[in-house]
Amino acid sequence: MSQAFDTGAESPTRATPYERLAALGIALPPAPPPVANFLTHVREGPLLYLSGQGPREADGRLHTGKVGRQVSTDEAYAHARLTAVNLIAVMHEALGDLGRVRRVVKLFGMVNADLDFEQHPRVINGASDLMNDVFGAAGRHARSAVGFGSLPGNITVEIEAIVAVE
Repeated sequence: MSQAFDTGAESPTRATPYERLAALGIALPPAPPPVANFLTHVREGPLLYLSGQGPREADGRLHTGKVGRQVSTDEAYAHARLTAVNLIAVMHEALGDLGRVRRVVKLFGMVNADLDFEQHPRVINGASDLMNDVFGAAGRHARSAVGFGSLPGNITVEIEAIVAVE
């Protein structure tokens, strides 16, 4: 669930993204390396495009399975949240300072779903909630949440992002 933080620009006690991560008990892992012939991110003008990330633990372990069959919606929500942590790690690597994030513009969330599964938005809320918690108002974004018959390596979710930066 999303936590409320002070996001008012006029507030002298406005928390930084790093302070918000710490308050959530999240230590950023190293940015996961690309798994094929692509870059984890590309900066074009004021936009940072983040390649799809999956639910990779800091030790390299991936969460796999079909959501709605072997994996519950709540487990997949946690996997989407972990995937957002990995996206934030890539942002940190690309920008050097998460304070440079002006806005999370869009998330595209893919769910490795059983044929009858219908809760794709609820799963991807795991990532959306974390972006809102870490970046405050700047974390509110446009989004797609869709189901796929399979994802690479049978991972449960994959999420990509577009971020406006300073």
